[in-house]
Amino acid sequence: MDTVAWLLDSDPSLRWQVLRDLLDAPETEVAKERSRVVVEGFGAQLLALQDPRGYWNNDEYGEDHNRKSVFWSLALLRRLGADPNDPPVRAAVGRVRDSVTWKYWENLPYFHGEVEPCINGGVLSQGAYFGQLGEGSERIISRLFTEQLPDGGWNCEAPDSSKVSSFDSTLGVLEGLLELERAVGEAPAALADARSRGEEYLLKRSGFKRLSTGEVAEGRYLNFSFPPYWFYDVLRSLDYFRAARSSFDPRLDPAVEALIGKRRGDGRWSSGVPWPGETYLDVDAAEGEPSRWNTLRALRVLRWAGVGSEA
Repeated sequence: MDTVAWLLDSDPSLRWQVLRDLLDAPETEVAKERSRVVVEGFGAQLLALQDPRGYWNNDEYGEDHNRKSVFWSLALLRRLGADPNDPPVRAAVGRVRDSVTWKYWENLPYFHGEVEPCINGGVLSQGAYFGQLGEGSERIISRLFTEQLPDGGWNCEAPDSSKVSSFDSTLGVLEGLLELERAVGEAPAALADARSRGEEYLLKRSGFKRLSTGEVAEGRYLNFSFPPYWFYDVLRSLDYFRAARSSFDPRLDPAVEALIGKRRGDGRWSSGVPWPGETYLDVDAAEGEPSRWNTLRALRVLRWAGVGSEA
């Protein structure tokens, strides 16, 4: 079976993205496949697990690496591409908006976020994607502007114990800012500047290297796992830049080379070491097995970068 056919032999959440990103299928065909995400497969299963009060597992975020929560369920629905306009999605998000609060932080409504930029970047992504912008997103944006560090990025531990940015926090915030720009159209100058400065933090480091030595900053950045949760990795970062920029930045060449270096002999990419924590669904292959999600994301990144994918 060729790689594209193998990708299409999968969940509708993955198929519709293959149609859009690799096959340039007509919009009507893409939309038809995307509409299946909420009625069958992973998307439908995840929606069915929400309780009438809007919670997943009675938890807004999830302590001790527990991924059974509102935050990680909405994050996965966004990565699966559940259409925000589908009635089951609108109903689920409405329950979150109306009932879920941050119990450990002043009982703020969920879409108002809390205090850590890495979490608030994710809440902003979800609020923008699912059409929940307003007072809450304004609060988050105001905090993120003040929390951006001089080197251009963000760090969940700053300013208490760190004065430098982290790859993980920076990418999480950038994903939120990008989703916001998509939702509002032309971005205000301050928003565009904040995102540009954050991107420069990663680009100066080729997406995964220490600025001081040029060596890989963390070995786990070369571990590709889906969904990525809060963990940074080269593939997640490249997929962000693919979504954010029409043209490829050559400073990412080393990251693309690292991505190509992980390709298997059959032209696919393996699933990485899974991140710790309890989950509702195993949406990707077991560690070391061919991963449809990694392969899809890698192929669309290479296509954007102008590198032959041999799919």
